[in-house]
Amino acid sequence: MLRFVKSSAPKFFPTKPFRIISPFASRFSVRSMADSAPFNKIQIQRDDNTTFDAYVIGKEDAPGIVVLQEWWGVDFEIKNHAAMISQIGLGFKALIPDLYRGKVGLDVAEAQHLFEGLDWPGAVKDIHASVDWLKANGSKKAGVTGFCMGGALAIASSVLVPHVDAVVAFYGVPSSELADPAQAKAPVQAHFGELDNFVGFSDVTAAKALEEKLKASGVPHEVHIYPGNSHAFMNRSPEGINRRKTMGLPDEDEASVQLAWSRFQSWMTKYLSN
Repeated sequence: MLRFVKSSAPKFFPTKPFRIISPFASRFSVRSMADSAPFNKIQIQRDDNTTFDAYVIGKEDAPGIVVLQEWWGVDFEIKNHAAMISQIGLGFKALIPDLYRGKVGLDVAEAQHLFEGLDWPGAVKDIHASVDWLKANGSKKAGVTGFCMGGALAIASSVLVPHVDAVVAFYGVPSSELADPAQAKAPVQAHFGELDNFVGFSDVTAAKALEEKLKASGVPHEVHIYPGNSHAFMNRSPEGINRRKTMGLPDEDEASVQLAWSRFQSWMTKYLSN
């Protein structure tokens, strides 16, 4: 059984259980859901008849973007990101599939447990069904984005999910056992922090290796590295900032966050414009 310490990245084996020893020793509680943003809760059915909940925000006919959670689950931060995405530029329709089926990690130990129990092939099927739902419900084109665990899944979707029109991934790369980015079929933009120390998953070496893989794929791609930033630097809500500090990630760089959102907007607008 794999073990994960701060000097090693989580290895995403889609068919094997694994163990993560979190580098973050402190425990803390956070709100399990976002603020009063007007999300619609829906149910989506996969081709295998499995159903799951999802949360949608944005204009009915706007280009769609599937927004994939960090290891915490569908909590306040991923909803904050989806709400932001729905308001960027002319607006997108953001859809968050609940990969954990209603469960939310309120501390590191709980998040670790949920992460270890994730059905990775099932998560890819959820993404596939989410893209299909968006295209069947007003969005002519649909992209995928995600953060940390969700970033790795977003890149995997560029390989494994048909009909994805664009991908933007934040600080996460899938293992070759899950998906090989050299086989990507959709344009990929990726963002990493220079100080991220999850080796092989979201550190600078992993980012540069991803760039080489994407070059081999032949798809349009961009890989951006943000000086002075560490993992999860996009989490800027008051609760998210406090959580990052508790986890030993004290850097605050609003300029990098705004630059990343600007690049996100340009990429998704370019490839999802109807």
